[in-house]
Amino acid sequence: MDNHSFFRDKLLEWHAGHLRPMPWKGERNPYKVWLSEIILQQTRVEQGLPYYEKFVAAYPTVHHLAAAPEDEVLKNWEGLGYYSRARNLHAAAKYIAGELSGKFPDTYEGIRALKGVGDYTAAAIASFAYDLPYAVLDGNVYRVLARFFGIHTPTDTPAAKKTFAALAAKLLDTAKPGAYNQAIMDFGATHCTPRQAACPSCPLREHCVACQSGMVNALPVKSKTPEKKDRFFAYAVFYHHHHTWVRQRNGKDIWQNLYEFPLIELPALPADPAALPEMLLRHCFPGGAPPGTQIRGISRPYRQTLTHRVVTAVFCEIDLPESLEMVDFQKNILENYQRIEHFKLKKILALPRIIDWFWQEKDVTLRFK
Repeated sequence: MDNHSFFRDKLLEWHAGHLRPMPWKGERNPYKVWLSEIILQQTRVEQGLPYYEKFVAAYPTVHHLAAAPEDEVLKNWEGLGYYSRARNLHAAAKYIAGELSGKFPDTYEGIRALKGVGDYTAAAIASFAYDLPYAVLDGNVYRVLARFFGIHTPTDTPAAKKTFAALAAKLLDTAKPGAYNQAIMDFGATHCTPRQAACPSCPLREHCVACQSGMVNALPVKSKTPEKKDRFFAYAVFYHHHHTWVRQRNGKDIWQNLYEFPLIELPALPADPAALPEMLLRHCFPGGAPPGTQIRGISRPYRQTLTHRVVTAVFCEIDLPESLEMVDFQKNILENYQRIEHFKLKKILALPRIIDWFWQEKDVTLRFK
């Protein structure tokens, strides 16, 4: 038996005895398979499961998802991160419901053409929903193949993509591609893990190059990770008759279409945070803050790590005078913001996680004010 046949047979044999029941496994409805794959992109199964169940319940068909307001879709996605996935999911649903009359594409090329669908996702949907012979290639697959075959090419390079794609396609069981793809992904996720791989009980260890050469922890190889860019936000949280002000982020920056408080971005947080409220007031009220405006407090720094950035934020809480009339806002920056009641903020709007963390800590206090 050659190495390819050994690998394939042992993997499928292992999987038969190590099934991980999940609601999307064995699913043949391409819409639900697509939902699960988009939700699980860059997401642990345990984290994605409740979101999958939430979306299937809220949007049982692609027509339901297409008809939903984007704000609602983003709110249901809140906490999962990488919100571009939700926006692409919604855009693709509208395309399927409208341009394709609700019929989900049934070819690899058609699936790949959907917004937000890459090579891996298209292969997964094609094999799971239609048994089409396309091999998946995600982080788990890269790791298993790199270790078993002793491949030292950095996995985040164009050369590696060609090498691993060709190998994955050669190994694929074309008679049951969905079962094989599920097997190799589950094996990487639960057995051949990034750290503390279960080599002593591994069915592949006899011919695994990394195991036999003591290179398990050295493979797969990755190029040097680029440094994350630091960004510093100072937010103004205004309070007025149980209301505050937010706006929807536009453009191509982080957190697109999520809601935020008025802010200024700084090259670094000042050594003395006490200076921040006045900076924010000058920014929001170029003509001068309303008489009677009071600084309630300055939060501790909050920190959120994104794919390419690390965001540090401070929240300055500011009480506006109760006598202030809304007409007084016509000549200041807050006219571009939405005035919303405290209790509705988290309930109906999707917020960046860093704002959600702050607001959850304030929620109990504000409820009784």
